[in-house]
Amino acid sequence: MAYSGAPTTYLNPPIPFSGTIEGGLQDGLQITVSGTILNSSGTRFSVDFQTSFSGNDIAFHFNPRFEEGGYVVCNTKLNGRWGPEERKKELPFQKGVPFHLCFLVQSSDFKVMVNGSLFVQYFHRVPFHRVDTLCVNGSVQLFSVSFQPPSVRPANPAPITQTVIHTVQSVPGQMFPNPAISPMMYPHPAYPMPFITTIPGGLYPSKSIVLSGTVLPSAQRFHINLCSGSHIAFHLNPRFDENAVVRNTQINNSWGPEERSLPQKMPFTRGQSFSVWILCEGHCLKVAVDGQHLFEYYHRLQNLPAINRLEVGGDVQLTHVQT
Repeated sequence: MAYSGAPTTYLNPPIPFSGTIEGGLQDGLQITVSGTILNSSGTRFSVDFQTSFSGNDIAFHFNPRFEEGGYVVCNTKLNGRWGPEERKKELPFQKGVPFHLCFLVQSSDFKVMVNGSLFVQYFHRVPFHRVDTLCVNGSVQLFSVSFQPPSVRPANPAPITQTVIHTVQSVPGQMFPNPAISPMMYPHPAYPMPFITTIPGGLYPSKSIVLSGTVLPSAQRFHINLCSGSHIAFHLNPRFDENAVVRNTQINNSWGPEERSLPQKMPFTRGQSFSVWILCEGHCLKVAVDGQHLFEYYHRLQNLPAINRLEVGGDVQLTHVQT
């Protein structure tokens, strides 16, 4: 597999994963790795930025270990010899739980974000432009590996805000503003479920999130969650077994009062496609389904930028996600 400089996503790649980075790493390149930790006897996985496939020269070895209480090792290997380890006695991963890893290449270091939060900086020990291969191995199942070049993001990266579009087919109608960047194409129209991705920069007034998909023919329920750390700031939960669209917030694993009122009949239908548009405003979220305004949901968590993760699960197949 080869990354050639355009936005590229590999969907459900096998482990071990090896991808060629044509032209080497560049300042501003962002690589995202989404997956889940296997509930197996394996205790480690690694993401390696290296020169060629041999593994003798690894500029950055990122190695979470479920050992001794959990920690992450960062290191560099030159000519087959490891340098001094940098250990972080913290493990932001759990077995059986999906994760979203983001590596931002900068002139002085790699910045590593886990589930939307900065986890570690690793200062370059060798020139990063020597890196031409990305490898992922160990006790992990991958949902996707994405390469996002700096040319598709705003020139000012602080805070890191970008529009990331995953799409496999055009969306009928023009209810959504034209995307700021060219679409990121998956090789085939199957999103991994549950689907999890970051919301770059979190929520802010005027921010839109767009999802399209198809409800499974035998669907009971599905959900769209906007998350802040371990909290679910907004839970959108169509329930076909109750003919309801439930909205709620979960804080510290405790649900608040449900909101169920609708101005019209259930807008989702088993076996039918749909589009959901979530527009953030200062005091609430406005939600439209298939171009029709459905309801407002007043913010219960006020720290909008911290709401930076989208999770979708249940009896649904996604075809388009824009965060």
